Amino acid sequence: MSAITLPTRAPLLSRAGWSVFIAALIGVCALAPLLNLLVPQGSLLHLSDYAVGLLGKIMCYAICALAMDLIWGYTGILSLGHGLFFALGGYAMGMYLMRQIGTDGNYKSELPDFMVFLDWKELPWHWSWSDSFIATLLLVVAVPGLVAFVFGYFAFSSRIKGVYFSIITQAMTFAAMLLFFRNETGFGGNNGFTDFKRILNIPIATQPMRMTLFVLTGVTLLGFFLLARWLVTAKFGRVLQAVRDAETRVMFSGYNPIGYKLTIWTLSAMMCGVAGALYVPQVGIINPSEMSPANSIEIAIWAAVGGRATLIGPIVGAFIVNGAKSWLTVAYPEYWLYFLGALFIGVTLFLPHGVLGLVQKLKRQKHDA
Repeated sequence: MSAITLPTRAPLLSRAGWSVFIAALIGVCALAPLLNLLVPQGSLLHLSDYAVGLLGKIMCYAICALAMDLIWGYTGILSLGHGLFFALGGYAMGMYLMRQIGTDGNYKSELPDFMVFLDWKELPWHWSWSDSFIATLLLVVAVPGLVAFVFGYFAFSSRIKGVYFSIITQAMTFAAMLLFFRNETGFGGNNGFTDFKRILNIPIATQPMRMTLFVLTGVTLLGFFLLARWLVTAKFGRVLQAVRDAETRVMFSGYNPIGYKLTIWTLSAMMCGVAGALYVPQVGIINPSEMSPANSIEIAIWAAVGGRATLIGPIVGAFIVNGAKSWLTVAYPEYWLYFLGALFIGVTLFLPHGVLGLVQKLKRQKHDA
């Protein structure tokens, strides 16, 4: 009897892939700071503070798109509630930033201004660790992860899948949005958190701090890309794709899909939480609107536009859609939502594999010719 040869694990990145990755790392860590901090503002090569803020925000969105690709592209689970996990990470960071204001608020109180306005006398229990940066970092991943784990455990154990799963994830984020709108929950109600002044006692509204946050966001995005690539090229990733394509056969082969789905679901939520925590200090505000179902749908659109099950595609999709959004909302604000809807329909009908799939198809046609 001949021995069975098991498939070897694919390399993390090809030589060309590593070249692009290193170039992106240099661009984020060296080139962008150089163009923003050292090149004079009048120069054509100067990277403006507006561009730094916009790119930093889009990179946060790209992390969410990457997280969506892990569960939708590779596992076949369409979530319409990932905006909740993004917002939970943002609120955890926002609570810390509110505590960093100290007595510099309008009411000169140690309590956040909205609590003074509501005549609160002390911090609620869930603000207990909000003055610790280390505790905040833990909460940024722990809170979205715990919510995702509990929700996913009951959903996957009940064999909920397909459109039904998508609907209940959307219902979950909508319910959370309504909860956070209430003043008595201690999250700032409709206005949320804003007027941030410091992070680690360092002024936040300075050019060096903005660039520091930009670099941290870029490095985090690249790090999550490597992590995702490592997962999908391992045995774990092959099982995820098998679950996507034929979950019943996976069960008959002796694997329990629930553990695999729950693991990648929770990890995906944690990634969105980190993205939200990086987003808040750069944008300067967090409120319940970040939990709106429309925001979660947009995350799915980024993944679909770029190309599912490619990792790099959703990142590209986040940049394409949000770059277009930043221009259209200024030039044609009344038509932006129509464009977004038409884009999603067009990609579904004519580009089922997204922009990256189209590029790969054109390359194959050129090679065959």
